[in-house]
Amino acid sequence: MSLVQDRPRALWTAVRGWHRPLVAFTTVMCLWAVVCLVGLILDPRTLAGDPIWAKPLKFSISLALYAITLAWMLSMVQRPVLRRIGWWAGTVGAAASLLEIVVISIQVVRGVGSHFNVSTPTNQLFYQLMAGGVTLMYCTTLVIGAFLAMFSRIEDRALAWSLRLGLIIALVGLSVGFLMVIPTAAQLADPTSSTYGSHSVGGDDATGGIFFLGWNTAHGDLRVSHFIGMHALQVLPILAITLPGALSEADRLRIVVAAGATYAAVTAIALWQALRGQSVIHPDAITVAAVGVTIVLAAMSFMTIAAQRRHQHR
Repeated sequence: MSLVQDRPRALWTAVRGWHRPLVAFTTVMCLWAVVCLVGLILDPRTLAGDPIWAKPLKFSISLALYAITLAWMLSMVQRPVLRRIGWWAGTVGAAASLLEIVVISIQVVRGVGSHFNVSTPTNQLFYQLMAGGVTLMYCTTLVIGAFLAMFSRIEDRALAWSLRLGLIIALVGLSVGFLMVIPTAAQLADPTSSTYGSHSVGGDDATGGIFFLGWNTAHGDLRVSHFIGMHALQVLPILAITLPGALSEADRLRIVVAAGATYAAVTAIALWQALRGQSVIHPDAITVAAVGVTIVLAAMSFMTIAAQRRHQHR
């Protein structure tokens, strides 16, 4: 019983030693997610066909995951100089993330959209602040990830490669956000347009989306690949950490690399599908074939790893 009780205490002690601004921001986001959930239940307002509190709830959860991941990564940076620089990078990232969620929440209270909204000088200012915050978050991820993946020695090779692959895929996923700010042809043709940029390809963001996620059900949506890609930084390291200890280091490394390649392929397919203006829930034959090939290759990879493992234990 004491061992079970000591585990949460040990975890809490470890987390308390992580980057404090990022851990504090994570705590704030968890609390704000509860507030947003209450708003989702009690506030009947909608925006672009979706519950108005869905966006801040999604961002609260996503930013909390991202912040605690960066705090954990910083705890593994070894060189003193890099740790100092990383501390400031993490602090800037926490501040930039806080700025983004504050703007989103203010716009929800006002009952207007936050992304791509340039309908008034105030909305345009808020949109520019968000864009600046996102850019800082991208730079923070790049700096911390590079310090850890390239300049810190991690004994567990599977974990090291999960971080490297996760970082690359996450940066690609984050980069999709920069495609969203490009104005559409219709916006460029209309000098009075109140929006600048779009999540959707081949349509507009006013079209109904999947519940809570908001992903467009009629056109391509860049948010799908953005979401999948950016969270590789959590999925792949969690996989590396939770793989059975009975597996050899080589087997764990092979599994992580195979999983990383599969994850990258899924991210690429989601982006490719969106850029063709195709809804994620209405894939055409080419998209289905690409997904099928990815599944087959992934299955073959994992079967090969299993076969090698059986051969080694004979």
